[in-house]
Amino acid sequence: MMVVGLTGGIGSGKTTVAKEFEALGVPVYIADVEAKKLMVTSEVIKEKLVQLFGEEVYVNGELNKPFIANIIFNDKTYLQKMNAIVHPEVGKHFESWKEKQNTSYVIKEVAILFENGGNKQCDLVITVTAPMHLRIERLLKRDHTTKEKIEAIIKNQWSDEEKIALSDFVVNNVNFEETKEQVMKIHEQIVKTL
Repeated sequence: MMVVGLTGGIGSGKTTVAKEFEALGVPVYIADVEAKKLMVTSEVIKEKLVQLFGEEVYVNGELNKPFIANIIFNDKTYLQKMNAIVHPEVGKHFESWKEKQNTSYVIKEVAILFENGGNKQCDLVITVTAPMHLRIERLLKRDHTTKEKIEAIIKNQWSDEEKIALSDFVVNNVNFEETKEQVMKIHEQIVKTL
């Protein structure tokens, strides 16, 4: 079964594109969503996060996000250590999920696919792009955050140019109808190669 990576900078519209693939009957694995679930359900992850951050990492069985964010914000090495705990478990979870799919290919949506080397586990990669002003506008609406916080996240991600250079397909997500057409064309091209 072919694994197609789906990535793009924050606010580019990966979720929109993922939903279009789902509408075409392609199973989609959203790594960020699954990682968040595993951080509260996996005993392996929970034990290691408590070792890393201390007991305060969980409050009433839920992840103490402000506590973690504060630590990570002040010391970036903690983000790397946390990712080193979470990413391998997400990888195992993806493999078992993939085995249950009855299809010729699946989509694995990962925000930092290239940044964490996940593209090496994919047969093809699709990068979603959108103009910066549009990405910022979408995020201000969606996350009720500040432009400064968005720009800080964007700085930690690879540029569109870097991602495009290593991608097999690019979806320019500006207009919804055009995005739908682009997804359909990519789907047809992938199916032809199988």
